[in-house]
Amino acid sequence: MNNNQPIGVFDSGIGGTSIWKAIHQLLPNEQTIYLADSKNAPYGQKSKQEIIALSIKNTELLLEMGCKLIVVACNTATTNAIRELRAKYDIPFIGIEPAIKPAATHSKTQTIGILATQGTLNSELFNKTVEMYQNTKIIEQIGHGLVQLIESGNIDSTEMNQLLTEYLTPMIEANIDYLVLGCSHYPYLIPQIKKILPPHIQIIDSGEAVAKQTQNVLKEKVGLSNLTESHPIFYTNTDSKVLSDILENNYEVLYKDF
Repeated sequence: MNNNQPIGVFDSGIGGTSIWKAIHQLLPNEQTIYLADSKNAPYGQKSKQEIIALSIKNTELLLEMGCKLIVVACNTATTNAIRELRAKYDIPFIGIEPAIKPAATHSKTQTIGILATQGTLNSELFNKTVEMYQNTKIIEQIGHGLVQLIESGNIDSTEMNQLLTEYLTPMIEANIDYLVLGCSHYPYLIPQIKKILPPHIQIIDSGEAVAKQTQNVLKEKVGLSNLTESHPIFYTNTDSKVLSDILENNYEVLYKDF
């Protein structure tokens, strides 16, 4: 079964490109459309109803563009809105959640850290997941200000380093051996995080797992593309420079008011 319609991907900005890159690497022949809702970033400080409304808006736009499957490349949108999206639309949705399971399963100190947005850490879905790992000490930290700095192109700034040091030091002192990145923006901070963490602490993000799940759903339910090449399309509703920079200017980024 072949289906050459595009895969839709949306996030509260540029962070979900970390998920898009994993999908594109695994499925290079799949046509993709990416929505960067940077105008409304970060989602993590909004109410559940606001997050659902924004997720519906993004979904409607991707459906208008003929997408066959939608990847919610945002932890906050997944944990707050994916249940409503699946109930409302007859199309497969792939979500992204903090990868607590592999961290808790493999932790030798039985202590792991999670760096995520307030919206993710406060969500019902996240807290249900945490309850499954009663024997693991889970240190939660809201990444206040990190998304805004990433969205403004200040990844390597002094302010970013100060915030990361402030957030990660208590986790190091608590003897974590895994750090879970609970926001799709945060993989872009891995070089700075590695400078702060001791080398034995492993960093986990969800990109590869999401890509594999996307591949599985395409095979089982929707159909894989048989195109010989793909031409990814990226839309942003703010200045396109930061998105172009994070994609290393390899792809065309279009402005769209949505």
